[in-house]
Amino acid sequence: MQLNSTINWGIIGAGRIARTFARDMAFVPHSRILAVASRQLSDAAKFAREHNITEAIEGYQALFEHTDIDAIYIATPHNFHFEQTKAALQAGKHVLCEKPITISTAQCIELSGLAKARNCFLMEAMWTWFLPAIRKAKQWVDEGRIGRLLHVKGDFGYPQPYDPDARTYNPALAGGALLDMGIYPLALNLLFNPQPYQSLRVKAHQAPSGVDDEVHWTMDYGDRISTLATSFRCRLPNYGFIIGDQGYIAIPDFFRASEASLYVLDERVDHFRDNRQGSGFEFEIMAASQAIREGKPESDIMPLSASLILQQQMEAILKRIREVPLS
Repeated sequence: MQLNSTINWGIIGAGRIARTFARDMAFVPHSRILAVASRQLSDAAKFAREHNITEAIEGYQALFEHTDIDAIYIATPHNFHFEQTKAALQAGKHVLCEKPITISTAQCIELSGLAKARNCFLMEAMWTWFLPAIRKAKQWVDEGRIGRLLHVKGDFGYPQPYDPDARTYNPALAGGALLDMGIYPLALNLLFNPQPYQSLRVKAHQAPSGVDDEVHWTMDYGDRISTLATSFRCRLPNYGFIIGDQGYIAIPDFFRASEASLYVLDERVDHFRDNRQGSGFEFEIMAASQAIREGKPESDIMPLSASLILQQQMEAILKRIREVPLS
């Protein structure tokens, strides 16, 4: 594929996240959305009209088999990700799949192996890692501007009304705050703490349906520590803090970060704000499209090895939740 060739994308799912993806595609060069597929043709048709997409497709198999589609963005709930990503890869399509990419380590390993066997690009859509403010924070840390890293703090939570039949609270649909929202603080921490943790402590609250609706966990790395949280019960500050012995970085709404500030004691000594044109999805779309054009099997920024670590960490936390839930 030529470096200036256009990547033709197809979208699975016609919900809120897919709409953000479609809007932000306008700011991505050499990429376009050719088709959208949904379980109901009426949903796909409405989505296509809203975003000037040529084709609306009922069901997913026709999209997988579409000869003009190069890559598929999977924007469905995470309990569907494994089967849909597997089907897309088997059809020879490149895949950008929403987070979490799967709901188990075994599923993640299987998809990674299939992508390699089919010579297809596969990436978990961890858009946070591609945001310029997050990349700037990582640069500041790598340059030693906060000194020795001591502490990562992050939380992500919004109130979700309890409904035992809703995807968020239904255990049969992989419900729970950790899988739904906790992936964000986990990913923030992994970006700055890629090495294995030495110990893990978890406290959680369970909804009447049995899924976790609030989780607090601490990861001890010996010379540093991470304190992270997620919640369906309340709106958390949704801040990320990267703290060193010479300064710290504060990132408001880190999951969709548009800015980051560098502090030494109480003084802000540096500040970064991006000049994004879209919602922030454009950065991961550009990176994925570029990797596909270059024939890369995975992302340099968000490799499949990172997705596997996140799956392993979520499994470890869920195991602790089952062992020691809050009353």
